[in-house]
Amino acid sequence: MLPVAVDAMGGDNAPDAIVTGAKRAVEERGIPVVLVGRPEELGDTGGIEVIAASEVIAMDDDPGSSVRTMKDSSLVRAAEAVRDGVASSMVSAGNTGATMASALLRTGRIKGVSRPAIATAIPGPSGPPTVMLDSGANAECKPEWLVQFAQMGAVFARTRFDIDTPRVGLLSIGEEAGKGSPFVKESWGLLDAVDWSAQGAEFIGNVEGRDLMGDEVDVVVTDGFTGNVALKTLEGCAQNIMGSLLEAFDSSDEARAASAQLMPALLPLYQRFSADTYGGAMLLGTKGVCIISHGSSNDEAMVNAISVASEMVNSDLVGRIGEAVNA
Repeated sequence: MLPVAVDAMGGDNAPDAIVTGAKRAVEERGIPVVLVGRPEELGDTGGIEVIAASEVIAMDDDPGSSVRTMKDSSLVRAAEAVRDGVASSMVSAGNTGATMASALLRTGRIKGVSRPAIATAIPGPSGPPTVMLDSGANAECKPEWLVQFAQMGAVFARTRFDIDTPRVGLLSIGEEAGKGSPFVKESWGLLDAVDWSAQGAEFIGNVEGRDLMGDEVDVVVTDGFTGNVALKTLEGCAQNIMGSLLEAFDSSDEARAASAQLMPALLPLYQRFSADTYGGAMLLGTKGVCIISHGSSNDEAMVNAISVASEMVNSDLVGRIGEAVNA
């Protein structure tokens, strides 16, 4: 199996946490990895091969111009490793836009795909996570793109989370077919016209923001602007609630004693909702598997991101998406 190319320079905790996660993926899960970055800054790599890259695209750099001008950056070199057959897939916790641009410009789009989309797993209290796309790749969309997002998302939900018949929903301001903007209404008509049974999925119509963490839908499609706002809203709510709970647990001796009893029951829930558990979002529609991890990813997130990348390669996700879009 070809190794997973890991951008060792991307993210707030790079390169230490990235290298540690890569070493753990090799040692604990037997997944081959190649690191991409400045060799002199990576420290002990545990014998993992390094593809040298002298430049680093910063989190606040312009994605398009950076990818075009910084051709020896770790992100570009990681994408080229996938393109050239040196690596099976790529993982980065760096600049999201630059990661997407590197994967798109170097590996290209799957035939028939109009625009790649970022698919994010949104966990709920029970059941598999809800896959939402687009989570930020395309701020403005055409209605027909959402049909492809739904096709790609259904394949991803089936492949990643073993959902036999994914239920596809369109994010809107009401469940009724007539609710929403002209863009949403036109998208609804196109989605409703698809023979979803032939693709092993089901279109259930409009869903609302409250459904993103529920059990009523498996794949939610929307434009990248709305999707990113919804995603960041959920992230902020989760962080604030968790912070408030921790403050309450430490507010008195009685609260600390009670929290000691509650923590064993709450820990699995915390892990379920932690972004580190899922490794990152996935860019769907490019010819190579690409995992976009959170900027604050630690070594645990890297282990899981590398594992997901390896799993999606072994499951031929790219080939399956091509079959669905071109059916």
